[in-house]
Amino acid sequence: MGPVSRSHVEVLPDGTEVKLGVFLSNAKSRRGKLTADKLQTLAELGLDWAA
Repeated sequence: MGPVSRSHVEVLPDGTEVKLGVFLSNAKSRRGKLTADKLQTLAELGLDWAA
């Protein structure tokens, strides 16, 4: 996964908007507080910083 800007928004098929950039930025800055399971899931999705 390449860099995602903080302002990036994903639009789901049903029209729902998800502020993915904000989520990723917050998760990365708070990675020290994430559980091992959450970090593993993020790493499996290709986020190198979660490994």
